[in-house]
Amino acid sequence: MEGVRVGNRMIGTQSPVTVGWENLPKVEGGPIKRHFFTWFQPAALFALIAFWYYAPNSIATASTAIGIGIGFKALLLALEWVNPRHDSWRLTWKELVIDLFYVGLGFTILRMIDGYIGDGVMIEAIQGVFHWEKFAWFMGLPLLMQAFLISFIFDFGQYWMHRGMHNWYPLWLTHAPHHYITQLNINKGAVGNPVELFLIGLGVGGFFDFLPRAALLAGTLGLAVSTYQHINVRFNTPRWWRFLFNTTEHHSVHHSQDYEASRSNYSGTWIIIDRMFGTCVDGEAELLGMEGGRKMSIRETMTYPFTEGWKSVNARLGRRPIDPIAVPAE
Repeated sequence: MEGVRVGNRMIGTQSPVTVGWENLPKVEGGPIKRHFFTWFQPAALFALIAFWYYAPNSIATASTAIGIGIGFKALLLALEWVNPRHDSWRLTWKELVIDLFYVGLGFTILRMIDGYIGDGVMIEAIQGVFHWEKFAWFMGLPLLMQAFLISFIFDFGQYWMHRGMHNWYPLWLTHAPHHYITQLNINKGAVGNPVELFLIGLGVGGFFDFLPRAALLAGTLGLAVSTYQHINVRFNTPRWWRFLFNTTEHHSVHHSQDYEASRSNYSGTWIIIDRMFGTCVDGEAELLGMEGGRKMSIRETMTYPFTEGWKSVNARLGRRPIDPIAVPAE
């Protein structure tokens, strides 16, 4: 494959990657369908922002946010059946059951662990040791500005954590299982090793004081933007949206079987962060995964960082590996 030059890199030399928005397929059908799948994303985002901005305090709670999140994902799951991006990504019952296992893991064990050693606990400990005063003046900013700062600060940290996972081997071992997914569906963001899912959720926003409602609004940005990273729906995404926000197209490139393509589009919400640091590739890929699209079992996903780490330590110490390591054919 010849590939396409993007900056100093050649994208698509190992696996097909469509580069450039003008080369992507459009939603086919009547004017109503095309209009719906063009404006659904902005309409949903502005509707959710308006709800959290004007909702009374009795309704604007974390439990309401959880309910809206579940309902919104159920709606997107239905859209996957109505207008799939790729037929090869269609969700099967087996895929759904596996995905729900990881979703349940995130809502139970990982949430409990985060309550003991998550970023909130670590930030509180650091502030307590150094007696740092919180930046209370942040609470005087306009509500939407606070929401934007919460979202952007978190995503900025996530960008560098994610990029580090692709550039530092110990972190890569935790992240690699997530790159063995071979399709994008609504719950695929939850698929991965628990260590990686914990690390990618760490943020520094807790050092700043924000209004609780601003945090709910920031969560809406995540729900109504980041959710589209892992979804099998074809949209005619507006130009301004794909310039600012991460999209399914961007994230499919990140999960491509092409090595250079996978080292791009690290942000979770604000793709403009990737544009700032030269790691954005606008395009799309259908063939996803690693090792030619090999699917990783749940058992291997849970143990991969530890087993591969142990093999690496043995190799560095010059020990004979317990299991022979397969070498790809030339």
